[in-house]
Amino acid sequence: MTHVTIVGGGPGGYEAALVASRLGAEVTLIERDGLGGSTVLTDCVPSKTLIATSDLLTEVGTSAELGVQLPKDVRADIAAVNARVLTLAQAQSDDIAKRLTTSNVTMIDGTATLESAGVVTATTADGEVRIETDAILLATGAHPRVSSDAQPDGERILTWEQVYNLQDLPEHMIVVGSGVTGAEFASAYNGLGAAVTLVSSRDRVLPGEDIDAANVIEAVFTRRGMTVMGNSRMASVERTGEGVRVTLTDGRTVDGSHCLLAIGSIPNTEGLGLEEVGVALNEHGFVHVDRVSRTSVRGIYAAGDVTGVLMLASVAAQQGRIAMSHLLGDAVHPLDLGKVASNVFTSPEIATVGLSQQQVDESDLQIDVAMLPLASNPRAKMQGVHDGFVKIFARRGMGIVVGGVVVAPRASELIHALSLAVSASLTVDQVADAFTVYPSLSGSVAEAARRLHRLG
Repeated sequence: MTHVTIVGGGPGGYEAALVASRLGAEVTLIERDGLGGSTVLTDCVPSKTLIATSDLLTEVGTSAELGVQLPKDVRADIAAVNARVLTLAQAQSDDIAKRLTTSNVTMIDGTATLESAGVVTATTADGEVRIETDAILLATGAHPRVSSDAQPDGERILTWEQVYNLQDLPEHMIVVGSGVTGAEFASAYNGLGAAVTLVSSRDRVLPGEDIDAANVIEAVFTRRGMTVMGNSRMASVERTGEGVRVTLTDGRTVDGSHCLLAIGSIPNTEGLGLEEVGVALNEHGFVHVDRVSRTSVRGIYAAGDVTGVLMLASVAAQQGRIAMSHLLGDAVHPLDLGKVASNVFTSPEIATVGLSQQQVDESDLQIDVAMLPLASNPRAKMQGVHDGFVKIFARRGMGIVVGGVVVAPRASELIHALSLAVSASLTVDQVADAFTVYPSLSGSVAEAARRLHRLG
């Protein structure tokens, strides 16, 4: 029986453990902070739970348009919201533990160090455990990047892992960083009723996303009262009594009650012994892997944020599953980033799959594009939805769907039709011919596909 040792219990680790067990391996999983990793305990699950409350309040704010009169002081109890956030995160972690136990995975609460490609030492509260193993999967994740000039204190200057200890809604939250994490939290706290200033070092929010989608989100942010400061780079953050002051590199200052730092992530590789066993890191310090999750050392695999491939829980899980399938001789489909669906949980959401607008613009590919505003959709009109669109990319002449963007409430659900189309190489006619419910937001996906139909 093959013995697999997995270091890290996030999506990349626990999904790999389940697959390895199902394929007949003996599995040991070492986790130091809690099963589910940061995804479940401090990042994805908590933030999206917070956002769910924010989204509800955002919908309440449009109730008058739908003919519903509500008290003006409808608001969230942030202490109760955060208590729910942490309770749900722990419940999800407990569910993962049950699944692993049922699958006969041995779990060790401790910190791992690689002695070689075949030996892992786990340091636990009761001492060290030496584990001889046939293969290793590294799934140790990443942690928030901070600055020497902006040190989090857990009270007023915060990372995204620390916001769930707040007992009162920030009067004025300054969010530094306009990438996915920064935009999501800025949108969330704006929806919860806080004044929000978003400090972006780039000329627009979400610089890595579809430009049409980013423009919609920035327009919505501004309309809802958020201050968006473009081309503004943080120099430092400091406490000022009961508040904070953010100083920009051009000398300007922004005062608020709290500051949330969303300036990137650092892989959790320190102390693992990777250099000693020869595991190669890339120029940014992430573990280098190929499309089947192999590192530079035979028998050692890696999955998830520690690889920096695409920092999504779904990609981490897929990398872990691929690694175990490759190791244990099951059918393997190497990771194809061209088929990954992702979502930005702002309000409205941005969902994407496949080829992006930037890739289309920078390549020699002959691509047809259809973009349909959501405001023309009858269901959108009924629900008071004014912002958003559906965009589809298809190969010219063939009509094969190669990418798509959806900006809408619950875009994370709507993107699935386009994700299936990209994965199965469906044509726009096949997407258009599939029945949609009338009225529905998904009807706009079919309508955008119809607009790409060619005679002949």
